[in-house]
Amino acid sequence: MEYAAELAKHYNNNASIRTLMAASGRSYGFIHKLLEEAGVTFRKRGGIRRTRLPEN
Repeated sequence: MEYAAELAKHYNNNASIRTLMAASGRSYGFIHKLLEEAGVTFRKRGGIRRTRLPEN
């Protein structure tokens, strides 16, 4: 479970699952399952939403 804790640390420091997937060479599902087992609270999908700038 040491590997899961390491992944959780990176995820909690704002690494995406896809970033962890690319770095580890593992599948999305594998990374997601390890993070879930490590007790991670998952972020909402879609990333940071920006507000629109007022139109002039």
